[in-house]
Amino acid sequence: MDIIIRPATPDEYETLGEITARAYLRDGLLDFGDDDAYLGELRNVAKRAAAAEVLVAVERDRVLGGVTFVPDGGPMADIAGPGEAEMRMLAVDHAARGRGIGEALVRACVERARAVPGQRGLVLSTQRSMHTAHRIYERLGFTRSPDRDWNPLPHLDDLTLLTYQLTL
Repeated sequence: MDIIIRPATPDEYETLGEITARAYLRDGLLDFGDDDAYLGELRNVAKRAAAAEVLVAVERDRVLGGVTFVPDGGPMADIAGPGEAEMRMLAVDHAARGRGIGEALVRACVERARAVPGQRGLVLSTQRSMHTAHRIYERLGFTRSPDRDWNPLPHLDDLTLLTYQLTL
């Protein structure tokens, strides 16, 4: 596999935003399709990159996926506490799935978290239906932390996000 994981460049933001939005839509992870408010957040890679580190997986200059790494509870964090990094918005282009790209992106976040002085953990939120992602997290040593499960949209009862954590 000649996949390189590196920080996204501004000329890749639009491509990664579309890959992320399409992945969430195709996998049925958004409640209202193209009208879902979160869809705009998924597409707005420039906003994420201004507040966190956005990583891309590339092969021969083609963006195949990406993830947002938030060190030490930065402004993009949803659930990270002091001394914890957070991983968000993991997505791989549907045509590139099954090649280990998602796992490589998660591993890159783990490496970054371990490199930040004082980090004691890496946390993430995931939807119940993201079974492939759950297997990746568990294979890499993440454990479920049900006491931290949360709902970003309390008016939608069925949108409780599962949380995982990795002790560094």
